[in-house]
Amino acid sequence: QLQLVESGGDLVHSGGSLRLSCTASGFTLNYYAIGWFRQAPGKEREGVSCISGSGGSTNYASSVKGRFTISRDNAKNTVYLQMNSLKPEDTAVYYCAATFQAMCGPPSGMDFWGKGTLVTVSS
Repeated sequence: QLQLVESGGDLVHSGGSLRLSCTASGFTLNYYAIGWFRQAPGKEREGVSCISGSGGSTNYASSVKGRFTISRDNAKNTVYLQMNSLKPEDTAVYYCAATFQAMCGPPSGMDFWGKGTLVTVSS
């Protein structure tokens, strides 16, 4: 069964840090670009960051650039999202998703999704 599982969500104070993990089972992540998306209450799901299958290309939403870092360890079949200098507006459910395309597209274009992990940033 193809599955993505996110972990690492928690409640942190503004200015704090978290590292999210996205681990695949049932398939090898090497061939997939992996994206992190988030959805806050009452808002649409939005792209946060994406990393290519090789890890050679990354991109970030302007709202997180300079604060978040995406990385992957293909040997562990895992992609990470290091989140620093967290702000209350970062509060959301964070999802990872995979696509066989070279890079991530909009949420509708992703092939596999995890169930999400909740990040809450208190002010």
